[in-house]
Amino acid sequence: MDTQTEQKSMATLSGCINELVKDGYIDNFKIKDAQLYAPSNGRLYDSTEVEIDNFYRFEGSSNPDDNSVLYAISTNDGVHGMIVNAYGPYANEQVNNFIKNVEDIKKQKPGVA
Repeated sequence: MDTQTEQKSMATLSGCINELVKDGYIDNFKIKDAQLYAPSNGRLYDSTEVEIDNFYRFEGSSNPDDNSVLYAISTNDGVHGMIVNAYGPYANEQVNNFIKNVEDIKKQKPGVA
């Protein structure tokens, strides 16, 4: 896929999720007991056991309250997945607190693996 096509598919939350799934980010992480929960293996991860490989912000075109951020995350034992959070006043504080504690956060430009 060329860079322009990938950027277009990454322009929406659903498009970005679809692209990340193609890249192997298949787990739908959740926060449980202040840790990252991976449904695929039932394991809880501390913030020191994960990396945020990339993140994407989305703003709702029709509603400014419809803002979200998508995190592509890898664990130290090879699980790849995502977690979505609102940002602004509707953000989930448990997700925010976990993300703040992750030391290895990367931001890659679209098209960079």
